[in-house]
Amino acid sequence: MIVDCAIYRHGHRSEGPEDLSDALDEARAAGGFVWIGLHEPSEREFDLVTREFGLHPLAVEDALKAHQRPKLEVYDDSLFLVLKPVVYEPESDTVSTGEIMIFVGDSFVVTVRHGEGAQLASVRQRLEQEPELLDKGPTAVMYAVSDAVVDHYLEVATELQTDLDELEAEVFQPETGGSRNTASRIYAFKRQVLTFRRATGPLAVPMTRLAGVGQTGGDVPFVPDKARPFFRDVNDHLTRVNESVDGLDRLVSDILSAHLAQTSVRQNDDMRKISAWAAMAAVPTMIAGIYGMNFDHMPELHWVWSYPAVIALMAVLEVLLHRQFKRRGWL
Repeated sequence: MIVDCAIYRHGHRSEGPEDLSDALDEARAAGGFVWIGLHEPSEREFDLVTREFGLHPLAVEDALKAHQRPKLEVYDDSLFLVLKPVVYEPESDTVSTGEIMIFVGDSFVVTVRHGEGAQLASVRQRLEQEPELLDKGPTAVMYAVSDAVVDHYLEVATELQTDLDELEAEVFQPETGGSRNTASRIYAFKRQVLTFRRATGPLAVPMTRLAGVGQTGGDVPFVPDKARPFFRDVNDHLTRVNESVDGLDRLVSDILSAHLAQTSVRQNDDMRKISAWAAMAAVPTMIAGIYGMNFDHMPELHWVWSYPAVIALMAVLEVLLHRQFKRRGWL
């Protein structure tokens, strides 16, 4: 459905007519642009927008089906940018993603969002309070939305770093070295980092292209040269985010390896203790087995002090074994 529709002239808002064709003609005549925001539109609802603004059918298909990777497509009459905003849910310590599709033409902007985490009302309000920026045209909307999405990436990266610090402290506890659920928590955290990476990593190429830097940078239709510094700022922030994500991924892999190594060490220590106690139990068992064979010619069976001597021998051997294992750290 259409969430908002307005015409912007010289950075100031005016409500657009109900007919989208009239809105576009009015915006072009006034030297402004029209901005239409949609939320999870159906094919029938989006068909009118497609016809009036001449959107490319491949981009329209992507906008309707969603589940796209971040990308930038250049068509004859418009640009098509896909963003994946990320939301961190502190109650469950999970990361979820939405999608924002932006169509940019000479005098129009169409934003299509999927998911509740892709709110654009605050972006529109902020832009309307900065008429100088909004006066730069449809490119200003694409920049503002990209900037808001990438800035929120930084906040999510900070939250994930806090969770990782807690995991690290749990794994390296001197007493336990983590609980039985630690490994599953580490795997779950690694999955959250992977979800985050799928949103931030592919966006690097589109931002580099819009910023006009690197091998992929170049002239992009509907993006004037004066807008490139703004996109370079977004690209710098995105680079920081991707570096943070790479660091999180490496650290969580190292923490998992450390946890598995600690688990292996504890298991080996337990096996040493079990082996030591088994060896200590074997000595009296062997002696008792010998005296339980019931042979007739065992002279010590008739000695008065045979029983206490055997018990004393067992005790002495057990003490010696215990001291030896204790000295070696097996007990």
